[in-house]
Amino acid sequence: MDDLIRRLIRTDLDDNSTPPPHTDRSTWAEVVSGRNEEESHKGKGSRIGASYDGGLRQKNRHDWQDEERHQEVAANSDGWETAGTHHRRNSNKYHKVPNEQSQSYKRHPSEQIYADEISDDIDIEPTEKELSDLSKACNKLWELDLNHLVPGHDYEIDCGEGKKPWQEGDMAQNSLFCWVSEDVFRRPTYARFCDLLDNYNPNQRSSEVVTSEEKHEEMAFVEEISRTAPIKYLHKYLVAKGLAPYHYEEFKRKMKSLWFDLFDRSGTYDCSSAFEHVFVGEVKQRQTKEVSGFHNWIAFYLEEAKGRIDYQGYIFPRRRGQIADSETQLLTIQFTWSGVLKSLSSTVIGVSPEFEIALYTLCFYAGEQDNHIELGPYNVNLKCYRLEGDKIGSAFPIAEN
Repeated sequence: MDDLIRRLIRTDLDDNSTPPPHTDRSTWAEVVSGRNEEESHKGKGSRIGASYDGGLRQKNRHDWQDEERHQEVAANSDGWETAGTHHRRNSNKYHKVPNEQSQSYKRHPSEQIYADEISDDIDIEPTEKELSDLSKACNKLWELDLNHLVPGHDYEIDCGEGKKPWQEGDMAQNSLFCWVSEDVFRRPTYARFCDLLDNYNPNQRSSEVVTSEEKHEEMAFVEEISRTAPIKYLHKYLVAKGLAPYHYEEFKRKMKSLWFDLFDRSGTYDCSSAFEHVFVGEVKQRQTKEVSGFHNWIAFYLEEAKGRIDYQGYIFPRRRGQIADSETQLLTIQFTWSGVLKSLSSTVIGVSPEFEIALYTLCFYAGEQDNHIELGPYNVNLKCYRLEGDKIGSAFPIAEN
């Protein structure tokens, strides 16, 4: 297990390489935007898939069709390949995820429509035990995740064969996700979360450029999740600890800054953010390219549905005899993303975006680098790394027994 933890950490921490020249992000943004998916969706066998098309940003429309054709036969200008174009197994079917609200999400946040506030019947006041025990507080967040999914009802996974961390080769005949209900992506926080995913260039050697529309999406996402029980509990908890401003509007601004402000990584100016690293994923260049971050199940599912992820199996739990199945939510997995390996990645499947934001924020402000907590039936070491003291460098769960 110690070796497993070291490998997880090594894939998430960054080198200090010399900064490269600034490069435009449009090439990758065009690829992940979701256009022309019928051509690129050629991944593993899957009964049903779904892909979310948030729409192309106007700035990325140039030469998209030519670029997509080029992707099918060669690496793009950043050296990436579309993994699904040469995989031996094809998917049978996939559905478009509803995105009726995508265009409205680009308007100024004050002009948008949000979900109702949570009911007063929901208890979001931290208890003295929770304030004195971070594990109990994290477990309370688990209980307050009223927007979580139910295995078998909202989605189904096929874990395939397990493997040791050092084992090479593909141990999974099929995709990890068999299907996810389209209704999931009509839920406000899920829909807004998905709309953020095409805002980034995963190449750590490329500086990000954030448009006004993307800033509106970020602010609107924070506004939407701030109406949910996990975020309201988080606020009350941090206020009680003297770690967050009392006024909720100030707290929301603090949350947006924590998760979306750009910072330098691996010597490149403004190339990363906490949200991009933890939820979307990045690629860093050492001797070979490596996927860094990428711990969110929704982003994984959408990329897998488009044929860009090749799931290669789950890592055996430490306790002998434990086998992952369709009900398992805490998984350590191995996969390639557009041909680039992520040797170890841990994720909690079926939880809502607001839960993960609340969990990682809580551990960042009130916890340590290692946070040994309980999440429902799972014993977890929630790793939380800082950059420059006030930024989330990485955050992810590791299963403990």
